[in-house]
Amino acid sequence: MRIAIVNDMRIVVEALRRMLATIPEYDLAWVAYDGAEAVSKCAVDTPDLILMDVLMPCMDGVEATRQIMSQSPCAIIIVTANVNLYAANVLEAMTYGALDAINTPAEGSTGLLKKIATIAKLIGKSPQLRTAKKSRLFSKLLPPLIVIGASTGGPQALVKILAQFPQNFPAAVVIVQHLDAQFAPGFATWLNEQILLPVEIASIGSRPQPGKILLAGTNHHLVMSSNLSFEYDEQPSNSFYRPSIDVLFRSVADHWMEQGIGVLLTGMGKDGAQGLKLLREAGWHTIAQNQETCIVYGMPKAAVDLKAAVEVLPVEAIAHACTKILRISAN
Repeated sequence: MRIAIVNDMRIVVEALRRMLATIPEYDLAWVAYDGAEAVSKCAVDTPDLILMDVLMPCMDGVEATRQIMSQSPCAIIIVTANVNLYAANVLEAMTYGALDAINTPAEGSTGLLKKIATIAKLIGKSPQLRTAKKSRLFSKLLPPLIVIGASTGGPQALVKILAQFPQNFPAAVVIVQHLDAQFAPGFATWLNEQILLPVEIASIGSRPQPGKILLAGTNHHLVMSSNLSFEYDEQPSNSFYRPSIDVLFRSVADHWMEQGIGVLLTGMGKDGAQGLKLLREAGWHTIAQNQETCIVYGMPKAAVDLKAAVEVLPVEAIAHACTKILRISAN
């Protein structure tokens, strides 16, 4: 995989270069020392992945991410000195399509290499998940449930959808956004500043509640258990997505005793497509974001190819579709 480094600190560039050199399958595509240089080089030679700093002279990493994703898109990881300190910058970069964020690695740390390995799989083939289907009962005692999966470009798409839901929204919402656990609390805070409904990190024992949004918050998979509460599970350990949208969708299809709405948004790879298909087979109304409004038309395309989506909609129309389905179900 060809990887580019964008950072104005030469000592950091050299450290990242040495780290990449430890993996024979990784080739250094090029180095840029500010965002403007990165945009120019990317237009001529688009790598598979960019390791992008956020604070740089001439053009920062946020604007560079915006321009690259609009002109010559590729996978981008924000690699900066302190993700939490620069949370606003990092989140803005993610709204433009950055895939993930991590602190600049200390010597000997492997966190960034693990993220790069995950993206290498995202660009290639994702593991196939089993598609076993259980029979189920239907109970009107449960609130309507909306499950949403998102990856690259997800924060921006989520805000466009969730901001349209009113405070008295009758459904419970559960979200898996591909995001490192350390960044989840900041993401929840950022969402709370943008929308009316309260957003919380899902904890062990949390249950879907009307008008509340639960967000996956660890590097383990968020799953629904047989008692309809949530827990975190390391399995499947071989999943390249942590947390995985497919794992959540499959657990909900297995255990939720009512139909609901499944939504798969912009993202690289195929995570969520198989799970969305399971939800459709269980009688759920399933929606995939359309190509025109996706930052990366990977996961929704995989769902469309599997015929997992009942509807394919622009992101601006998804909230209205959910409200319409809920109204029909209530009658």
